[in-house]
Amino acid sequence: MNTFPDDAGLVLVGLARSAIASDLGLETTLQPEQEWLTHTGASFVTLRIDGHLRGCIGSLMAYQSLEDDVRSNAVAAAFEDPRFPPLSVEEFDQIHIDISILSAPEPMTFTSKQDALDQLRPGIDGVIILVAGHRATFLPQVWEELPEPEEFMAHLMRKAGQPMDHWDDHVRIERYQVTAFEE
Repeated sequence: MNTFPDDAGLVLVGLARSAIASDLGLETTLQPEQEWLTHTGASFVTLRIDGHLRGCIGSLMAYQSLEDDVRSNAVAAAFEDPRFPPLSVEEFDQIHIDISILSAPEPMTFTSKQDALDQLRPGIDGVIILVAGHRATFLPQVWEELPEPEEFMAHLMRKAGQPMDHWDDHVRIERYQVTAFEE
């Protein structure tokens, strides 16, 4: 994982908040340019109101500058998450922003479902599952809600559009880690 400056959380959350505010037509503050933000990076931006999910969108692979990735994912989490209506101006001051910067996903090698489950590291690994032409991911933070690997994988399988107990020889799993920042 990359190392980040001490103020990285403030900078990243500021970028996300500013991008959302701009799309809402609200006044924004100019963020100082920082060289580390120009490096490619993959991020997820999660919005919560009163502890409840309000939007979460991200990139699994780094393909643009970290600054652009955080900005675009913040706007997408606020306005394009299909699970929620677009964020309103009235909700803006209520949102709590979490940002996860992802390491590059690494394919896992396993011989069975149990072998795959045994290799997972709760609280550490973010997991991507690729099955039947679908892809789904859970950030490592989801382990707080689903601490058992069997349950974690069952919910991830459902998120990928499969029955929770689905397993076949074509299932592919990748894992990654995150550096997380929050307001």
